[in-house]
Amino acid sequence: MLPFNRSYLAENTLEYIQKALETPDLQGDGYFTKKCHQRLEQITGTACALLTPSGTAALEMAALLIDLREGDEVIMPSYTFSSTANAIVLRGATPVFVDIRRDTLNINEKLIEQAITDRTKAIVVVHYAGYGAQMDTIAALAQKHNLFIIEDAAQGIGASFKGKPLGTLGHLGAFSFHASKNIMAGEGGALLINDSSFIERAEIIREKGTNRSQFLRGDVDKYTWHEKGSSYLPSELTASLLLSQLDMLEKITENRLNLWSQYHSLLSALEEKGALKRPPLSPDCTHNAHSYYILLNDHAQQKELLAFMKANGIQCTFHYVPLHSSPAGKKYGRSAGSLPVTNTIAETIVRLPLWPYMRQEDIDKVVSLLLNFFGRTVKTQCSLKQ
Repeated sequence: MLPFNRSYLAENTLEYIQKALETPDLQGDGYFTKKCHQRLEQITGTACALLTPSGTAALEMAALLIDLREGDEVIMPSYTFSSTANAIVLRGATPVFVDIRRDTLNINEKLIEQAITDRTKAIVVVHYAGYGAQMDTIAALAQKHNLFIIEDAAQGIGASFKGKPLGTLGHLGAFSFHASKNIMAGEGGALLINDSSFIERAEIIREKGTNRSQFLRGDVDKYTWHEKGSSYLPSELTASLLLSQLDMLEKITENRLNLWSQYHSLLSALEEKGALKRPPLSPDCTHNAHSYYILLNDHAQQKELLAFMKANGIQCTFHYVPLHSSPAGKKYGRSAGSLPVTNTIAETIVRLPLWPYMRQEDIDKVVSLLLNFFGRTVKTQCSLKQ
């Protein structure tokens, strides 16, 4: 079976892990964590980057930082993972689901304002597949209505919107380093703090609500409990694995973009014939090839293609079951409208295998099976055997 995703190690991963095992700071915030913070700040230009155990934890920290509480509402897309909504619901607030765009599969910025009420406190933007949402419009709405912007950039490292890295366009941003992401540490995440007024509180929340970070820097002579918080530090082992991947960010992104472009070129004729739709190419977005997906004509075709590919040794996947239609979404949230695009995308999307060191023959096999499935002989300028 050709898997949908495959984890891999960088050349220096084992060296870094061995060094981490020999450090007295294995519990976290040691040498490798600090190096990851520095590297992420260099890559993104954010005011402060803090590693977390997961992208989920970073979103939870963001909800605490904006003092989200019971009775508040947060506007967000339904087409995302449960972590995005859980961060809101755990604070007692209500997610308000808004439909997405047909092109980028990101929140439809034209539908946000009509979902705003006197209870709205924030907008959570999800940059799907490393494509930036329309942040200029969203930022203007947030400023007009005095709202916070939290970016769920779990899939967004190495991508940008109008030249600015994803995760740095709102007040706070969250990266994920789950094994399925471009840069991975098995599990892991980072909170990007773009408004420097949040930095001191973020350090406290991350350290179980204490000012331990100030103590370790020598800013205070003892540390104590200051406010709500939790254990949001990953271990040095996680950080060492992550650093080895960050060292390779440019190469990993380059390889993924090359594979993405091969899919895109080889499937163009099928799109021209109306068999499927490919992801967009937008002048506003520099994506990171997090995912290559196709959109089919209906749900029956989606199910048929997934079964066909599996039977032929290829693991393809659909994606999210929309949150607004889930049991928890109905219990804890509400929808702003009927969300027809969200429903359609969920029933027609198929994601193809993609990881940085796929072989040419892997791409050839996936595309050949797609051509076979759609029952066409397609001649393209790009040979499957080039």
